[in-house]
Amino acid sequence: MAEALMRHKLEERNIGPHEINILSAGTGAYDGCPASPRATAVLKSKHIDLSSHRSRRLTPSLIQEADYIFTMTMIQKQQVLFLDPGAEKKTYTLREFIFPHGLSDVNIDDPYGGDEERYQKCAEELEAAIERLIEKVIC
Repeated sequence: MAEALMRHKLEERNIGPHEINILSAGTGAYDGCPASPRATAVLKSKHIDLSSHRSRRLTPSLIQEADYIFTMTMIQKQQVLFLDPGAEKKTYTLREFIFPHGLSDVNIDDPYGGDEERYQKCAEELEAAIERLIEKVIC
């Protein structure tokens, strides 16, 4: 959902994929799986199509190619750093990056396996964090 939301927010600002390369990879994902039906439904309500999305497993080479790596949770961040400890200076939770002076909770709960309400809450939290990320990094 984060990749699709980010692309959508950038398109709203007329920033295309040729200007910023965005990709999503999961620390526990299997390659080639479609987005979950709940994620697809939640983003469809925001006029974002996930039908062509396919999952990708995070690899050390993807980590090395990235300028920044943003995770939803500290556990995901730790999994990235387990794969590549040298990525510490470019790996953040979204909230950790946009609120560098601290938050009591830097996690955006992963909705995997949850109901549609949980996916909706996650999408709203991601959307707000992505708005701030764009303002901080791009604008």
